[in-house]
Amino acid sequence: MGVEPHEPARPGRMSGEAFRRFQDGRPDHERWELIAGVPMMMTPPTIAHNRIAGNLERLLNDALAGHDRTRLATQRPGLDLGSGDFRPEPDVGVIDADYAAGQRFVERAFLLAEIVSDSDDVRVPGTDRAWIEVKRDIYLAHPACEAVLIVEQERIEVRVFSRGAEGWIAQTLGPDEETLSLPGFGLACPVAALYEGTPLRPRRR
Repeated sequence: MGVEPHEPARPGRMSGEAFRRFQDGRPDHERWELIAGVPMMMTPPTIAHNRIAGNLERLLNDALAGHDRTRLATQRPGLDLGSGDFRPEPDVGVIDADYAAGQRFVERAFLLAEIVSDSDDVRVPGTDRAWIEVKRDIYLAHPACEAVLIVEQERIEVRVFSRGAEGWIAQTLGPDEETLSLPGFGLACPVAALYEGTPLRPRRR
């Protein structure tokens, strides 16, 4: 996805609360994130990106149905994590299964996943850090979060961050690692299952 900055009407940087009001006035099909106080509109993701996100959402929901029915996986949940002038929108999140009709945003998520896109390489204003790095750190700092996934879409590779008793444990899974294991979510599946139906794992005719 590309990035199109949108300057707020008033000088200075937009707060998280002002950004949510701004979002309320935008069409539902638009996707926005707040990056260091600057709202940015994301261009439509690639088909492969959507396919990976859909696969991950389905795999998680299938696992949670038999493991913990108080949680569900969904794409693009709106997050209000108290992260200052940042409002990221993960590609997939595991949230509470109990939510209100018309609800857009949650304050708690148990798993957060990003499918790496072109926009994730953009430099965050005022820093020398890429947006994907800042998003990862926001997710890792969220007390309720138990796992963070960074999924590449141009190669079979998943970076997994799992919260343990003494902090976060990181590992990188490639095409030679057989299993993505997330015991807290009841999920154990081949890493390649995330890429089913993409050019990296095309369907057989």
